[in-house]
Amino acid sequence: MGVEDTLPVELPTDNTSLTRAFYVFVLVPTVLGAAHHVDHIIRGNHVGWPLTPDVNPFTYSLAIYPLLAISLYLTLTRRVEARYWAGFFALSAGMLAYFHISPWAVEPPQDVMVPYANPVFGYLAFGIVLALIASVVVGSLYGAFLWYRAARRPDTSETAS
Repeated sequence: MGVEDTLPVELPTDNTSLTRAFYVFVLVPTVLGAAHHVDHIIRGNHVGWPLTPDVNPFTYSLAIYPLLAISLYLTLTRRVEARYWAGFFALSAGMLAYFHISPWAVEPPQDVMVPYANPVFGYLAFGIVLALIASVVVGSLYGAFLWYRAARRPDTSETAS
């Protein structure tokens, strides 16, 4: 039994709480998150394993990519829907805000902006962080909206879970 037998060819948007637009809400934070991780490498601070021997929050934050892959697989095989994604994005938003803009931030705004010789690049890097946080907040809100909408329709699988 190959992968082709278990994954649908089409996106599961029929008889599901998710819409095609929802996949954009997964793609945008993924791209912004990758840009932020590249930014860590460029500025050379708060970088950990696998690039340095230190294990730090950077190292743990790389777990988001396998988590996203597993989540997408579960979505494509119809094991999770909007409720899962609303929670996934809400947790992500909370962690991103805590680590970057809270009073207890591990990587506060000055650590993102100051390492650049040109302040424009520093502000751009911090803008990416803010856009990343905003994108997961919006993704969580949209997921919650889809979950609420599905719960009101008796013909979706979300109401059974």
